[in-house]
Amino acid sequence: MAEAIARHLIESRGVQGTAHGTVHGAGERIFAVSAGTSAFDGSLASPQAVASLKRVGIVHDGTSKRLTAKMIRAADLVLGMTASHVHQARQLVAGESAQIEKIQPIDREGDVEDPIGMGDDAYDRLAQSLLELVPVHITEMQKS
Repeated sequence: MAEAIARHLIESRGVQGTAHGTVHGAGERIFAVSAGTSAFDGSLASPQAVASLKRVGIVHDGTSKRLTAKMIRAADLVLGMTASHVHQARQLVAGESAQIEKIQPIDREGDVEDPIGMGDDAYDRLAQSLLELVPVHITEMQKS
């Protein structure tokens, strides 16, 4: 969901990019991709996530990707929904302080609720949270 929201926000703000999420702004590249610490490569997005995104005007038909150390090393910023996600991501690059530093929680005030198994309302709450949180990070990436 975060990837779809990020791409939608980037496109709606007129930042140039490609269909794969690479965008250019303020002289820097922003690559929006979602990958999970427990995801299986190629799994379809959950029907609840797709429906929730559609309710906020975002079309998404993506598939899941498992987060890898290579992805982290290629990234400028890696955001985790929960402290556990951040910890698991940091373990992928253990001992690489520069890589560990760029792995941060998406919400600086605490964990974002994982909606799996919790029904449509939980997915809608997540979409609303991400619609508030993702723009903050996009703006910060464009400024740096």
